[in-house]
Amino acid sequence: QVQLVESGGGLVQPGGSLRLSCSASGSISSFDAMAWYRQAPGKQREVIAILTGGGRKIYEDSVKGRFTISRDNAKNTLYLRMNKLKPQDTAVYYCNAARTGHSWWGQGTQVAVSS
Repeated sequence: QVQLVESGGGLVQPGGSLRLSCSASGSISSFDAMAWYRQAPGKQREVIAILTGGGRKIYEDSVKGRFTISRDNAKNTLYLRMNKLKPQDTAVYYCNAARTGHSWWGQGTQVAVSS
């Protein structure tokens, strides 16, 4: 059973930065892909950044140029560096890992962008 634990959320002012972490209970190099999703109040969960097993990075348009997804295989950790944060980035951020036929989620970490 894979467990994912997100951390690093919090309250930040517009224009600020945060780095989210997602620690996995097993080797992240075994996953076909890992991703960050977010869910704002009253909205559906949306994917914002994907990192494939081959190292390809895919971003949702609203975060391109501001967010960076990365991983540290030695630490079994996925990261999301978020710069130039905007109030509309306020959401619960979730980590997801996928392997053929299976998908796992973390519990989420809250990010609030407000002055």
